[in-house]
Amino acid sequence: MADRINFSGGESVNGKYTVHKLLGEGTFGKVYKVTDREGHVYALKLLKLWEVLPDLRSQLSARFKMEYETGRINSPFLVHSYDDGEIQGNPYFVMEFCSKGDLKKLCRNTDWNLIGQQVLYGLKALHQRGKVHRDLKPENVLIKDDGTAALTDFGISGDCNKRMTERNILGKPLQMFGTYAYMPPEQINPPRGNATVLPTTDIFSFGVMMYELLTGVLPFGRLEDENDLVLYIKNAREGNWNKSALTMSHAGTLFRPVIEGSLHPDYKQRLQSVDEILRMLPPADMRDISHFEATPIPDTIRGIQLRIMQGEEYGRTYDLTTLSAERAVITVGRADPSVSNTISIREDQSCYVSRRHCTLELDRPSGVWFIRDGQWDHHSGQWRTSLNGTYVGAKEVSPNGYYLQIGDIISIGDTKLRVEAY
Repeated sequence: MADRINFSGGESVNGKYTVHKLLGEGTFGKVYKVTDREGHVYALKLLKLWEVLPDLRSQLSARFKMEYETGRINSPFLVHSYDDGEIQGNPYFVMEFCSKGDLKKLCRNTDWNLIGQQVLYGLKALHQRGKVHRDLKPENVLIKDDGTAALTDFGISGDCNKRMTERNILGKPLQMFGTYAYMPPEQINPPRGNATVLPTTDIFSFGVMMYELLTGVLPFGRLEDENDLVLYIKNAREGNWNKSALTMSHAGTLFRPVIEGSLHPDYKQRLQSVDEILRMLPPADMRDISHFEATPIPDTIRGIQLRIMQGEEYGRTYDLTTLSAERAVITVGRADPSVSNTISIREDQSCYVSRRHCTLELDRPSGVWFIRDGQWDHHSGQWRTSLNGTYVGAKEVSPNGYYLQIGDIISIGDTKLRVEAY
């Protein structure tokens, strides 16, 4: 049972934090300014579970927990999570308090090269861990006390902003204009075969956001009502936007090639990675960008495993070395009683993983794993590909295959798996 909560100030949260005021409220949660017993200031994010349909509360709570854990990634360009708990049946977590607001509050003479690269390094930290933000916009980039730009809101909105709202989880229509403004064409009513969310989703959003910050307007037109939305989406799909507006400032000229490459309507021709963008920009004066958590490689490798980094079985691992003791070919697909896969991916909330999605093969002499999209169909005697494709990073894997490396992120539908050594 989740009780309705309306803090007005002065309340204690589990004897650990004192509420001071409401900072903001969205579809899924409320954010309060709080202090701990020593007087340190934090932001407390509370999930409004009392407003969610009962049969979907566990699903939303799991995603809220994932957001908290994403904030534990060691990066100064992500808003850090410190603590979590529950009050009257509603989950909460405590995170950094960013006193300087979001990107829209920055003045025009801001060093946009520095801010842009800080956002990119925040995305890089997420992408390295198999996460896609999916709701990058100025309101979701906060400015820390030292002036650093840091990403936030990468759980409830970022992980499922459109697919969950399509299901109308609150039992009422939701306002999505703010999200559609930054959403790439392939994620708006995606045709079958274009449903997988890739890092290129965030790259498109980055292009929209930087255009807006540098020009003061959205790239594909105004967006105030449903009529505007139809034209806005059409312009985005056709790549129709005013490039000349970027020549009005030095920063606009600097970012024009980046924005052009980011806003390409075809995600396969879009800039494919954060590193590709960073190479297009002059070095920015950042204190420490060497901390990034590359996938650890032990001194002695005993085996290879896949870890689910995003998906309904977040955190689960599959030991490929153990599985390959009896077979050199491992099949992967959606958990379904009609199909027998070596690795069955649970997907109750959607159906973007095919029942026979991809195949892993071990080259025993070299110990290297090979991944192919699709599986061999013994009944028809032919190879059948998946419906939504298999990707490593932003690269689509064909039936001809791709050799995997430690740290690679495999995307199948909404599930992302990281290749790890142990």
